[in-house]
Amino acid sequence: MSEPFSVRVTVRGYETDVQGHLNQAVYLNYAEHARWSLLQEAGISQSGLISQGVGPVALETTIRYKRELLAGDEADVSCAFTWSGGKVFTIEQTITKADGTVAAEITAVGGLMDLKRRKLVPNPQDVFRDLAKDPALFGL
Repeated sequence: MSEPFSVRVTVRGYETDVQGHLNQAVYLNYAEHARWSLLQEAGISQSGLISQGVGPVALETTIRYKRELLAGDEADVSCAFTWSGGKVFTIEQTITKADGTVAAEITAVGGLMDLKRRKLVPNPQDVFRDLAKDPALFGL
């Protein structure tokens, strides 16, 4: 199996809290950045999704903090989709410091919303497969 998709980020000073740690909310921003970067790499744009009448939605997110991240630290944010059939999918993400230390693990449950009906579409993997130039990035 190939390595999951990932992007490199650098912690900026203004993203840290009073203890000098990366602010907890920024972990969500990094995870979101990696997800949109994967979509872009696969050939799916935000405007492309909208033109198809769908948009990704987050239904649940869990963050497990493992080690601190400080200003100036570089980290890789991975992104791997798991398809269970039905209307939802899971995204497993790991934030790994440049030295290989795992800083956080993020699990998200998501879906694709039909923007007119305001309901989740059945089998979102089919939509991603149809829209993507490289469906393998989604494990499809």
